Order: sequence, then structure tokens, then C-alpha cells
Amino acid sequence: MIDCHVHLWDPAEGFPWIRPGGEHHRAFGEDDLEQSGAGLDLAGAILVEASRGDAGETLALREVRRRRPDLVIGYVANLHVHGADGPGAFRARLQDLGDTRPNGMRLGGPSWTDTPEPARALVPVLEDAGVALELNLHRRALAAAADIGARHPGLTVVVDHLGNAPDPRTPEAGEWFRDVERAAASPNVVVKISGLLTQQHGLPPQRIAHLVRHVVDTIGPDRCLLGSDWPICLPRGSRADSLATSRLGLSHLAADRLDRVLHTNAVRVYRLDG
Repeated sequence: MIDCHVHLWDPAEGFPWIRPGGEHHRAFGEDDLEQSGAGLDLAGAILVEASRGDAGETLALREVRRRRPDLVIGYVANLHVHGADGPGAFRARLQDLGDTRPNGMRLGGPSWTDTPEPARALVPVLEDAGVALELNLHRRALAAAADIGARHPGLTVVVDHLGNAPDPRTPEAGEWFRDVERAAASPNVVVKISGLLTQQHGLPPQRIAHLVRHVVDTIGPDRCLLGSDWPICLPRGSRADSLATSRLGLSHLAADRLDRVLHTNAVRVYRLDG
């Protein structure tokens, strides 16, 4: 299994969203990542940016990937921090990084229109370079992914955290279910089953399983990934707990289809070595 969503950080290096005294206000390094995966039979992880707030984080993620290929087999950097450089400079940066360039670039915010326009202007560069765009949007992430996918058919668009699915018992759930259908119609949209231990905290397991199964059956097992969102998940449970929650709703899949969700799709989406 490839864990497609983990983070590392040290609050002393930035990360303004981490509040002093909070449960995440400590350094999480490579040794912590290694210990968290003990006994989980992992083939590696995708290291995702943690909003440090500067372009140096891209190089820091790259260095971890180079130093610990046994733990980190790919990385997703922050697209926001490269927006000010402009498309030409960003294209040159990716070319300079060569084989060690990011496997994806993430863009986040309340909604697509709330993301910085200079960062959105870099999306065509990602399409040309074959680097995935990853979305972490609080609202309508799946709908935004479908629109972006239609405008950029050569781009792979990864939607984090099941598209931030609402509680299925609320009125907002209907909009999310419709957005799943829209995303399914865009063949270059991929959904990451991640963050559920935190975002769906308090929901009965069968309701979480229903959300997961709906996405997998609608989008297709060839277009789903799985991730723990470690160490964000720790206030609610371990990395193993988070991965187990993400796997709810997958029990109906045949072995070959399950393997695509757990491993094969990540190799294709992030253009890994195997």
C-alpha cells in the first residue's frame, strides 16, 4: 500500500497555521514517520506540503524524498508560493529540478475562486509538464476539479479528502453527491480517500463507508487513491486508525481493483518509478 497523504513539519521553520500549545505544535520528522508506519506493510508515502509559506518548502520536501526514498516515494509541493514568479520562471524551475521535481502541486482555499490568481495561472504549466494538480478546497472541490479537468484535458486533477464531504445527514450532502457525478464525467479527475478520521469524526463507520463506496463506485476504482493525513489525524487516532477509516467502503472490491486503489493508481497519477 502507498499512503498518498502524509506531512512533516517543524513549527520553528514557519507553518503559521500551527498554534502554540496546540496538539500539532511539535516537530514531526522522518523518524516519526517511520515509526508511525511500523507493521502497516507500506511501500512508501507521498509527502504533501504543509503550508510553510515559502518556496523553500519545495526544496525541503525534495530533500526528504532524496534522503529517505525508503519512506517517501514522491512529494506534492505548494503551488501558492510559486505564483509570484510567473509561468515562465515556474516552468524553468520545474525543468531545473528535472527528475527530482514535485510529483504534484497543491492549491488550497475556501473555494476555487478564493485561490490566488497568480497561482491559478501556473496550471497550464503543470499540464505541459505532466505534474498533477492537487486541490484542497473547503467547498465544491469536486465541481472545481471537473471544470479544471474539462479545460485542461492533459492535466491530472487530484481532489484531497474525498472532496471535503459534508455529513451525509445534512442538506449540503445533496450538492456533494451531485458533484461526485460531475467529477465522474471528467476522466482526468482523481479522488483521494483521506482525512476521514478527522473530517468525518463522530460519524458512524457505516456512514463513512457509504461515502467512500459511493465515490469508488461512481468515479471508479481506477481513479481513487488512499491516504492517512498523518500527523493531522493524531488527535483522533493513529496513522493505522486513519488508514483503516479510509479503507471503509472498499470491502466489496475484488482483489485486483482494491490493489489499484491502494497502490497502482498512485504509481500512475504521481508518475512514480513503480
